[in-house]
Amino acid sequence: MSHLPLKGLVVLEFSQYLSGPSAGLRLADLGARVIKIERPTGGDACRSLSIKNLWIEENSLLFHTINRNKESFTADLKNPDDLELLKQLIRKADVITHNFRPGVMERIGLDYDVVKEINPRVIYAEISGYGKTGPWADRPGQDLLLQAVSGLVFTTGNAEDAPTPFGLSIADSLCGAQLVQGVLAALIRRHKAGKGAHIELSLLESLLDFQFELLTTYYNSGQLPERSTISNGQPLLSAPYGIYPTKDGFIAIAMTPLQQLADVLNCAQLRRYTQDEAFAKRDEIKQELLEFLAQETTNHWLGMLKKHDIWAIEVMDWRQLVEHEGYKVLGMSQEIRTASGKTVTTSRCPIRLNGKRLYSDRPAPMLGEHTDAIIRELKLFIKENQLQG
Repeated sequence: MSHLPLKGLVVLEFSQYLSGPSAGLRLADLGARVIKIERPTGGDACRSLSIKNLWIEENSLLFHTINRNKESFTADLKNPDDLELLKQLIRKADVITHNFRPGVMERIGLDYDVVKEINPRVIYAEISGYGKTGPWADRPGQDLLLQAVSGLVFTTGNAEDAPTPFGLSIADSLCGAQLVQGVLAALIRRHKAGKGAHIELSLLESLLDFQFELLTTYYNSGQLPERSTISNGQPLLSAPYGIYPTKDGFIAIAMTPLQQLADVLNCAQLRRYTQDEAFAKRDEIKQELLEFLAQETTNHWLGMLKKHDIWAIEVMDWRQLVEHEGYKVLGMSQEIRTASGKTVTTSRCPIRLNGKRLYSDRPAPMLGEHTDAIIRELKLFIKENQLQG
């Protein structure tokens, strides 16, 4: 699409698994040319990381979801000839990303100090697990491990539950999104001042930033987050905030004054509590509300709550969600056809530009699919530079 704002930008992605590639996915969605630099044997380890044992051709479905709209260039980073090719490619690049453990790019000879000598205007963005120094620097930067060590597992579930992780790779997704933010900010500065930049992020810092409300509370009070015993929604919030069973499903109720909720539901039990007791007696109030809401259907309660603009909604699984008109009008899914003709349905970029949704039907690349074509480009690029010199 010609209107995409990052059209003409070249990104070299020395990244694997989820965090770095998720950033590359978003940059590609916005128009950048993203070239994955992969090992000749095996490539990005995500190619063999299956989810629910789902595969498309020789690659995992997960790889297809996060690497669509990219190119693949294979290079042995320990091979001097391949390394020289990459240095020529770096001369053409605007952005470089990697999520290797600290020290890997230094040993290869492609750390920021080396790369900026090759291309002073380059934006060099790297993701680590726990930062590049300190006692955790060499630990594996895997999402579940980061959730565990960051305290995030004490925000989900009820008070008597074991530490409970998010059911998705939240650290990878957040850090990837923040890398994109840093890259875009650095590109604006480069446009204004002509300077490149070195951007560093870690999965741990992204998860700590994610918990800024709870951490600020802890910093200033010394109190740990307290999950409610019943229907925990957010450890800092009072009743009724949470999810409750009804006669035929579940309903989510957000921030609502207790007396207003009592009046709308005609719930005598709630009228016994003042708003000042909404946190101190949170579990007691939620138990009363849980027993009351279980007497009628979700639609019964929603009809009453919506009429008075109470913040509440039905709880859906994906099967219910994708059949609902509220989902359908968003046009969030798209179909991608692989080189062999197989179809993959995945989500689109959530951003709209000038009223247009951003779709891309280019599949994830086969390993090394674009290597030869990119080498031909490099030879032309080198020849043109020699002629100009």
